[in-house]
Amino acid sequence: MESKIQHDLIVTIVNKGDAEKVVDASRKAGAEGGTILLGRGTGIHEQTRLFGIIIEPQKDVVLTLVKRSISEQVLEAIVARTELNKPGRGIAYVIPVDRVAGITHPQTW
Repeated sequence: MESKIQHDLIVTIVNKGDAEKVVDASRKAGAEGGTILLGRGTGIHEQTRLFGIIIEPQKDVVLTLVKRSISEQVLEAIVARTELNKPGRGIAYVIPVDRVAGITHPQTW
């Protein structure tokens, strides 16, 4: 069976407190919202020392499911609003989603 990919999942990892910027930018670009999770950074630039103790900063992880047709514009809006092109601001990537369940308002999708 051939699968048509109709949705993308945009995963955005930003510094704690920046999740609302991601959701706001996503909505303005056509997404309906997102899911915010808490995470912890473990990258080479993520660790800071305070009194000799390593502190790993918390991160906000935003999952945004969008129709493939608006995926690029939503990603661009997120990047612009959160300045992801600057070092240390975060990362965003897109994962193709081949099947979705639980969407209760299919007329908008």
